[in-house]
Amino acid sequence: MINFGIIGYGYWGPNLVRNMFEVSETRVVAVSDMREERLQQLSNRYPSVEVTTDFRRLLNNPEIDAIAIATPVSTHYDLALQALQSGKHVMVEKPMTSSSDQALRLIDEAARRKLTLLVDHTFVYTGAVRKIKDIAASGKLGDILYYDSTRINLGLFQRDVDVIWDLAVHDLAIMDYILPSSPCAIAATGINHVFGGTENLAYITMFFEENLIAHVNVNWLSPVKVRRTLVGGSKQMIVYDDMEPSEKVKVYDKGITVNGSPDSRYQALVGYRSGDMFAPQLDLSEALKVEIKHFAECIQTGAEPITGGQAGLRVVRILESASLSMKQRGKLVHLAPDGLVLSRGAA
Repeated sequence: MINFGIIGYGYWGPNLVRNMFEVSETRVVAVSDMREERLQQLSNRYPSVEVTTDFRRLLNNPEIDAIAIATPVSTHYDLALQALQSGKHVMVEKPMTSSSDQALRLIDEAARRKLTLLVDHTFVYTGAVRKIKDIAASGKLGDILYYDSTRINLGLFQRDVDVIWDLAVHDLAIMDYILPSSPCAIAATGINHVFGGTENLAYITMFFEENLIAHVNVNWLSPVKVRRTLVGGSKQMIVYDDMEPSEKVKVYDKGITVNGSPDSRYQALVGYRSGDMFAPQLDLSEALKVEIKHFAECIQTGAEPITGGQAGLRVVRILESASLSMKQRGKLVHLAPDGLVLSRGAA
């Protein structure tokens, strides 16, 4: 049994508490939040849970094994570092930190103290994304040619992060999980329509060493909510629509065949292949519950989580690069294989 303390009971905290109560391997000991009215709501529903406005009481509680952090991004680093230094395993909401330097420090601290660090990239644990991973890994898609995603809705406008750090982080985590490599260059453009706010609309294009390209469109100012992703392979293609109540993943046996000499573009003939579509059966377990069980197992076995510190770091580095490009109106940012920024050039 892993005893948890949860810091933050705002938007995501209630989901953490509910799922931890439903997972047999975990128990919620205490929750902290600065708003007493939120804690009163928690006490009304879960009277056995200790509540406090001082998160340090959780860190100093020897009964607590792990801390889950569901607070604004700007607070992630300080809270996670203090939790690790207190000897607690840490589950931190996405994105992991505000900078890659902070992410590296947390990774080093967790490794030095032999503690488990997990980043809450929840979409990675959905049945849909895990199925896409299995199909891609089986080779049925062939070579992956592109990843194209639209993730848009009306609000919720964030105060401490822009739309890339809020919405695109989901796709970056999914891409890190299912694609064979990381991007080598990034270009991003965006705009802010609210005085004093951050960018609420953005487009990100990512280039890879292979014949692979990725594009992500994120928007807080859309009249409709869309969560649709296309993964194109040389053999098959996938449409992943998270708004579908059923058949969220559809696999299409469609594509092209190119005949003729590759040396002459005029002699090449393009043929179109149109086969069947099938919708694979998906695990319908709630993703957060799967993730919490995985975190508990990693704590018990010492295994590296699927979305551990290194995965969180890779995503933060891409977010940093996209923000850098966006501030320079789409200038291309080149990345080394380890994710470090190499240079900037004209897009």
